[in-house]
Amino acid sequence: MTNLIITCIAIATLLSLALATVSFWLPLMSPDYEKLSPYECGFDPLGSARLPFSLRFFLVAILFLLFDLEIALLLPLPWGDQLSSPLVTFFWASAILVLLTLGLIYEWMQGGLEWAE
Repeated sequence: MTNLIITCIAIATLLSLALATVSFWLPLMSPDYEKLSPYECGFDPLGSARLPFSLRFFLVAILFLLFDLEIALLLPLPWGDQLSSPLVTFFWASAILVLLTLGLIYEWMQGGLEWAE
């Protein structure tokens, strides 16, 4: 087991050093106007490529990702056999769901889920 760990560390170190060395040999890329302009199928752009983005939409999207990820982590909980009994599993799942519900209520009361101000 120790030999495997030492081998993995050695390979990671050698690979990191090799990639760092190769990056110094590669030519530097100098971006010009054509490379920085938005691609519009060969036509001149009709408008600005940098449109304003709604911060309210961004916050709702982040909230969705957080809650969705936490719910997805709860799905395999019934098949986890690390806990001593099904009652303990039910207690922990209920505690997590209560925390998620309290977080949702807090965001709702703070106005984080409102589209219009």
